[in-house]
Amino acid sequence: MLVKLLSGTNSKYLAEKIADHYGEELGKCKLNKFSDGEMQPVIDESVRGSYVFFIQSTFAPADNLLELLLMIDGAKRASAGYITAVIPYFGYARQDRKDKPRVPISSKLIANMLVAAGADRLVTMDLHADQIQGFFDIPVDHLQSDAIYKQYLKGQDLTNAIFASPDVGGVKRARKYAHLFNKALVICDKEREVANKVKKIIVIGDVEGKDVYLIDDLVDTAGTLCKAAEALIDKGAKSVKALCTHPVLSGNAYENLANSKLEKLIVTDTIPLKQKSDKIEVLSCAKLFSRAIRNTHEFKSIAALFVND
Repeated sequence: MLVKLLSGTNSKYLAEKIADHYGEELGKCKLNKFSDGEMQPVIDESVRGSYVFFIQSTFAPADNLLELLLMIDGAKRASAGYITAVIPYFGYARQDRKDKPRVPISSKLIANMLVAAGADRLVTMDLHADQIQGFFDIPVDHLQSDAIYKQYLKGQDLTNAIFASPDVGGVKRARKYAHLFNKALVICDKEREVANKVKKIIVIGDVEGKDVYLIDDLVDTAGTLCKAAEALIDKGAKSVKALCTHPVLSGNAYENLANSKLEKLIVTDTIPLKQKSDKIEVLSCAKLFSRAIRNTHEFKSIAALFVND
């Protein structure tokens, strides 16, 4: 089947890089809006019988998700042969269970909506919770940013390095890096007062004189990272850097980072930065996604893209 790469409005910066690595131009697609803001995505070329890949991260506002759903529906009604939703950052993934009465399981709802719209497959990276893959009744290719960060870290001096999780929930993620580079692991145990507000952090492990790399899947207000960096430095760490895949960076995030003891934040381009910062370095995930798209289309292994050594 003929491959068509199409992009939503706010992910075009990334889709263009993915298409460039893939060796194809982005398909023609435009977004019309009525005077009240109602959206009407229009695919300006035939997709009949084609293998269609829609590239769109679903970060805020929710219009990004709605635009993706409408594009998928449009392609389905235009007789596309196979539709894959390529969602580098899968929004609403933080609500993956009922942790209190009368709250939604938002990630399950989003999964239902994507399938109902007509998606035949999902390609995403670093879900907030691995079990979200099970919310889908279609194949899910869950890429991991390890492949990107491994190459970055190989270019750094890791003689004195140690890896850390900014909270107990991220231990599995940080342990993978510790095993990969044969380094020690420490844990930052955080206590929250309310959502997005950390009361205190306790460091579990020895960081005296170490260059610490904090590992997380996303950074939102950067409150946890900044407090973790402060706690690590207070415990004797020589320096603290953070590898966080998705730069949500909302609220006072940029101000928090600027005033923190965090030396550097290394992120990917699944979400565009709202402003520049000397403390933020961006690594592109475009090549990884282009390879995943090609392997999907050519029925090759996706596992080959994972870091297993």
